[in-house]
Amino acid sequence: MAHQRNGLAVRRRAVGLTQEALAERMQVDRSTVARWESGRTTPQPWMRPRLARLLRVDADGLNDLLTVRQTGDVDVHGALDHALLHPERIDLVAVAALRAGFDDCAARYDRVPSVGLIAEAAAQLNRIGRLAAGAARGRVQRELHALHADACTLMGQLVWDASQRRDHLTAKRYYERGADLARYLRDPTLEAHALLRTCYVALYGARDVRAGLSLAEQAAVTAEPTSPGLSGLAFLHVAEAHAMLGSASDCERALSQAERRFDDAEDNDAAADLVSPTQFGRLAGSCCLSLGDYRRAEILLTSTAEELRGRRKSRAIVLGNLTLARIRQRDVEAAVDSLSEAITELETTRGGGGMNIVFGAARELRPWRQEPLVAEVQDRLFGLMTAA
Repeated sequence: MAHQRNGLAVRRRAVGLTQEALAERMQVDRSTVARWESGRTTPQPWMRPRLARLLRVDADGLNDLLTVRQTGDVDVHGALDHALLHPERIDLVAVAALRAGFDDCAARYDRVPSVGLIAEAAAQLNRIGRLAAGAARGRVQRELHALHADACTLMGQLVWDASQRRDHLTAKRYYERGADLARYLRDPTLEAHALLRTCYVALYGARDVRAGLSLAEQAAVTAEPTSPGLSGLAFLHVAEAHAMLGSASDCERALSQAERRFDDAEDNDAAADLVSPTQFGRLAGSCCLSLGDYRRAEILLTSTAEELRGRRKSRAIVLGNLTLARIRQRDVEAAVDSLSEAITELETTRGGGGMNIVFGAARELRPWRQEPLVAEVQDRLFGLMTAA
């Protein structure tokens, strides 16, 4: 019979961490966390104090979580099947199974095409919504409403990405539903996340920079009481909006505010799974690009691209912006190198943000289209564009 550490996985989800987020904080691969939870391996002794802090347990509590049990001890799938037939009887075990399915889908977003996740995410969203509506009032229903808000936000993210950042209306509807649920729960972190996602549509899709700036500022203020990390992330987008508007001083001020909030964030931050150490370099590099400081942009984006290996959609965006910084310094050979790397990432993920930036960079390479290196990378782009 298979074994798994059910308690370890449930505790991770209870503190708001995905496998990927926990792996990043432990400085291990996501597959390592999966092996810990499945019972196939055990964390090294020197890792355990930090793991205990992240999971907010003491040493004895961690030992208990690491105790391998038979999968039959906690039949999460059976509990979920029963809940679907009797929504009014759903319990926390079934909610944990739903959350695990959602976490798995969300964790794959940055590595696979969104179009391949939409059907799965839609089915999860419908199931969660149905169970939330039928559950008895209390903690279980609140957990379901919170999961429903997260699922709405993820669905908006998937739809927008799969549409190559063109279907603004559908994405915004999902985000608005997520924000409404968050307000019903009086959960500032969930609300701020939905607002920030709506900001992305304004900034990078509709190109309504002032609307995006307003939404980013609103998200930063909303998140601050519960999540300095998410507030810091929102201030990074405030900075980028100011950079797009050409205001270097306002941009620098917002970047400083972001840094201060990141410094205040702790491991138990309510949105710890949404915040990554790479985000500052990624957004600061983009700000420098908008403000015309191409050399500084190149330095920031080069180091960030190295740190992002494994997060392919995010890395494609960074490499696309790095390509633009190099083109604008007329370093064509280096630009082709980073563009080629971006295409490699996009061949697997087809991320909407990366696709838009990469094709924009290709347009800026047209003056050198007769050069063999440029012609070769243009051929790869054509293949990317025509691939099914």
